[in-house]
Amino acid sequence: MQASPIHIPTVSNDTDWDFCFHLSQQAKIPAYQKRDELYYSSGSGESEEDIKAKEEKAVGYMALPKEKLAHSQKKITQLIKKKMNTQANKELIRCVILSRIIFGEEHWKCAQALASLAYGYLTLRGLPAQAKKHAESAKNTLLTWKGSTASNKEKKEILEALVMLYYTLGVAWLLQNHGREAYFNLQKAERNMKELKELYKGGVRKLQVSEKDLTIALGRASLAIHRLNLALAYFEKAIDNVIAAKGDRTLDLVSLYEEIAQIEQLRRNHDQAIQYLEQMLLRYIL
Repeated sequence: MQASPIHIPTVSNDTDWDFCFHLSQQAKIPAYQKRDELYYSSGSGESEEDIKAKEEKAVGYMALPKEKLAHSQKKITQLIKKKMNTQANKELIRCVILSRIIFGEEHWKCAQALASLAYGYLTLRGLPAQAKKHAESAKNTLLTWKGSTASNKEKKEILEALVMLYYTLGVAWLLQNHGREAYFNLQKAERNMKELKELYKGGVRKLQVSEKDLTIALGRASLAIHRLNLALAYFEKAIDNVIAAKGDRTLDLVSLYEEIAQIEQLRRNHDQAIQYLEQMLLRYIL
């Protein structure tokens, strides 16, 4: 049994991103830098009240970008539900630009927006090259972030972003037929997911990248590097997760049974492969 070939769409350049990025350059100074500039530019004749008024005005300029960011984040969910993927991806770009304006391009919040954009290019547009570019950019920012992240809420959000970007990198590499790189990144996503579950004490809220999606990706990456027993274990875990969540008659099991049958055939367990294919056909009948 052979898997059908994967079509990988490519784009020579990302005109939406380039256009929005250049628009942001003239207005990307974060609020804290504007406050610093006020102190340095104020003359000796200005009173403390004048300086305070200017500072409050500068901070006030950030209110509009923050409102626009919140609006774009809500709009993305609505567009995805309507399957308006290209428009949703443009809103993700807008979120990155607004995050740069509000927080500065080296802030983890900006990296979080980039990770979401990378995931969007992968899942909404099917563009692994763009996904990898933005995921790498997000990773560089998150791994070099030296600011204070004392609260558990921030730690959780950073871990969620790490899961998303490593999952994106892993699947993007897999789509480009680089199994080892895919498995390496997906393992990192799995480790961050485990750490996240420990922070949530086992009860992780609904994440952008589900544990089921990550498990399936790890199974496919394991298959790509010919680690058949490991691939089988991941797919069996994915099947158990789906059955626990949706029951044993869901159509979500169809592709999983097909892929696990392929693994069993490669392991020369033909009888077991036939049993999984029968399970797949039962899903269609039921």
